Amino acid sequence: MDLSAGQKLSSAVCDAQVVVVKAPAEPVEIECGGAAMVPDGDPSAGSGTPDTSLGEAVLLGKRYADDDLGLELLCTKAGEGALSVDGRVLPVKGAKPLPSSD
Repeated sequence: MDLSAGQKLSSAVCDAQVVVVKAPAEPVEIECGGAAMVPDGDPSAGSGTPDTSLGEAVLLGKRYADDDLGLELLCTKAGEGALSVDGRVLPVKGAKPLPSSD
């Protein structure tokens, strides 16, 4: 799927929703709970059962990123499924360290 910044995606198997913050140059397959995510408003959203063995559930307000691909997603609605890209689990983006105040 070709992604663009600002695009909204919904899980086909749970309530999770994300917004694309940074889109990769090449097409990728974004999945949640083992099923491909669909554009927001698609009637098939939330109609299945997620595979919870793939990883931790998506958390509201967290950013998920793959720096190698140049992909970053922001979770706008939590769900039971884990986010993955091209079959690899997408990790939560770590916080930036604050500068020291020596």
